[in-house]
Amino acid sequence: QVELVESGGGLVQAGGSLRLSCAASGRRVSSYTMGWFRQVPGKGREFVAGISWDGGRTSYVGSVKGRFTISRDNDMKVVWLQMKSLKPDDTAVYYCAAQTDEFTEIYTSPLMYNYWGQGTQVTVSA
Repeated sequence: QVELVESGGGLVQAGGSLRLSCAASGRRVSSYTMGWFRQVPGKGREFVAGISWDGGRTSYVGSVKGRFTISRDNDMKVVWLQMKSLKPDDTAVYYCAAQTDEFTEIYTSPLMYNYWGQGTQVTVSA
C-alpha cells in the first residue's frame, strides 16, 4: 500500500514561485517512478513532470521545461516540484502519483500510475 500526501500549493502572482512536496509512505517507494500531474475543471489529468526511481532521469511536459524542476529524496521518501516563473495557465490542482512497477521508465499517461495523492490547488493570478 502506498499513501501520497501533497502540500505546498497556494495563491501566487504571475512570475512567482512555489514548491510542492509529496510525502510518500510504503516500503518500496524508493523503487517507484514518481510523477506530478495537474488538472483543471472539465479536462483530464495532464502529465507535468516525472522522475525515475533513482532520480537519474527526469521528464517534463514542454510547457514547463526550464521553469519546473522535479526532484526526490528516497531516504526521506519525498518528491518535490519546484515551480518558477509561474503563469496563469499553470493554475490547476496538482497531483502526485506513483508507478509501482519497480525500476521502470517514466510514463506520461496517468493510466500507468497506480496511486494518487489528494491534490493541492495552485492558483496563479495575472
